[in-house]
Amino acid sequence: MKEEIIRSVPLLASLPSTEIKYLAESLRECEYSPGTVFMKEGELANRFYILLDGQVDIIKAYGTVDERLLAVLRPGTFIGEMSLFNKQGLRSASVRARTPIKLLVMTRKEFDSLLHRHPMIAYDMVGVLSKRLNKSENATIRDLRQKNIQLTDAYQELKDAQAQLVEKEKLEHELELARSIQMSILPRNPPDCPGYVFDAFIEPMRAVGGDFYDIIDLGEDRIGVAVGDVSDHGVPAALFMAMTVTLLRAEAQRSILPKEVFSRVNRQLLTTNDTNMFVTALYGVLNCTTREFKYARAGHELPIVIHQNGDLKQILISNGMPLGLFEDPTFDEGSLTLRDHDTLFLYTDGLTDAIDPGNVHFGKERLHQILRGNSQHLPGGLCQKIFSYVQAYRGEMPQFDDITLLSLQVRP
Repeated sequence: MKEEIIRSVPLLASLPSTEIKYLAESLRECEYSPGTVFMKEGELANRFYILLDGQVDIIKAYGTVDERLLAVLRPGTFIGEMSLFNKQGLRSASVRARTPIKLLVMTRKEFDSLLHRHPMIAYDMVGVLSKRLNKSENATIRDLRQKNIQLTDAYQELKDAQAQLVEKEKLEHELELARSIQMSILPRNPPDCPGYVFDAFIEPMRAVGGDFYDIIDLGEDRIGVAVGDVSDHGVPAALFMAMTVTLLRAEAQRSILPKEVFSRVNRQLLTTNDTNMFVTALYGVLNCTTREFKYARAGHELPIVIHQNGDLKQILISNGMPLGLFEDPTFDEGSLTLRDHDTLFLYTDGLTDAIDPGNVHFGKERLHQILRGNSQHLPGGLCQKIFSYVQAYRGEMPQFDDITLLSLQVRP
């Protein structure tokens, strides 16, 4: 069997039977399991192999980003002969067993002896090497052509990506301008109202959002206070928000009745709303002298009054309907009177709808617990503090909705 395999090797096929028998008896065998790299590119070598059984991979630049499979050799081929012709005796490629393999090993000394006995083998070997080199060159040319195509595609993709990046930067710049414009719509400084401390915080889900708050000086010792939440997010919601705030401010100057203000704003929104967007809102008028806060609620969250002792107060009459959808909506109307050190707290549902990594909502009860626990430390910065609780609760979860908080405290 070994003699038949040796005879099947083109390099050795012309040898006489006595020589083949001698090689079969004198050359030792070795075996390797699949995945074994038994020859490494660049290492010193003094032997080559004849593959008796199995398959091997010839690999260039093994273990690097430039690794390339040159060929898969099968039984009857010889491996590692190049190192025998290299003066430095260095391997020109790595060889890895693809399957279980069996090899015959021929040392440099044994090979030299064979050449002395049969010089014509050198010509046969040159012929085999020439075919291998030609095959390798053709494979290299194919690889270069393929890489050239890949480079051309990559260059085009890079140009497209650069164009997209420029467009993205322009969009981000425009959104940043839009955010600045939107924030400029909101009140920068609350009206002068001795005995009251105002605090507000807004954090859109995106660059711009649909939430808003407002503090309006109505004259005659009255302050209008509003919080709203437009359906949807992003630029459309921001535009609808700007229109709602503008209408609300205009109508607030014409009437001191929150319900009437909402009715007029709703009529105006219906005439310009082709997108079926809507807004939930709470708007109330604070009498700075009597401390009475009369409000209307258009489907929005209830106002919360926090007493100094930690007790909370909420008044629910009806849910009310949002603005911008119905011809004749109903609104929840309420009235409350603030005492010394009371705090009125208003918010949008992005606060309570925030979720933690387990998809559990922050919820109203958790908000109430935090407000009760901070009742002694409410003046100034309450809204930012509440938002920091929400951030800690969310952890790595993204913000899924705009969040707006507004508070006012009686400070006699």
